[in-house]
Amino acid sequence: MNERWKYQIKTGSFWGIFMTVFNVLFEIKEKSLREQFISASFYIRLVVFTLVGIFILGYFNWKASKKVEENNK
Repeated sequence: MNERWKYQIKTGSFWGIFMTVFNVLFEIKEKSLREQFISASFYIRLVVFTLVGIFILGYFNWKASKKVEENNK
């Protein structure tokens, strides 16, 4: 696996997990943690946020980091 994919997976996975946890905490007054963790929507949200993080956010962050790296040379 090349360096770009490693970077994208690392940053995208972190973002996906962070956003899912943030949403769970945001909805804690409406549903208990147990209800949220056993619901299908939790896992769908986790997968969607992680995939968006890897393929979209990770890609644009990779491009930006390479651009900064080239400008510093």
